[in-house]
Amino acid sequence: MNALNVRQAQAPLRTKYRTAPDSARVVDRARTSGADASDPYHSTVEPMPGCGAKLPVGVHSALGGIHDAPTPGDILCSALAACLDSSVRMLANLLAVELEFLEVTVAGDVDVRGTMMVDPTVPVGFQAMQCLVRLRVRGGTDPRLVAKLEAAAEQSCVVLQTLRAPPEIEARFEMC
Repeated sequence: MNALNVRQAQAPLRTKYRTAPDSARVVDRARTSGADASDPYHSTVEPMPGCGAKLPVGVHSALGGIHDAPTPGDILCSALAACLDSSVRMLANLLAVELEFLEVTVAGDVDVRGTMMVDPTVPVGFQAMQCLVRLRVRGGTDPRLVAKLEAAAEQSCVVLQTLRAPPEIEARFEMC
């Protein structure tokens, strides 16, 4: 198994969260910026502002964009793929399931007539998403343990569960 031990890393956190539940609340952040605010096709998103990671953002060609960088939809699919991948990896470690291969692919289906306000009956947003988790575990692993891994990964994936039961979202606009 990997020298990294999730159980050891999480043990003090589990104790802390049981005794001080409010300490388990975290806030993830991202912010956008762009060198040219008048450019309708490009910006940059910075996940975890201050960490230095920046991702260019483009507009899908189906919306008249150049599609020369990941679109917000691509980034949402990436977030889901990354979260499901992390969930599988961490739970495999916790369950002592040795992964030999792991790949998560996510696709999202959108009818852009909604976002372009072409047809008011078409909802804005993804109408369906598909996740494919391809994995291979060490030979001889109990199939019940693999099933437990799959169910636990699906249940504990924050992005997957957020998309399935979306929270209230407030959008404010502020002139500056």
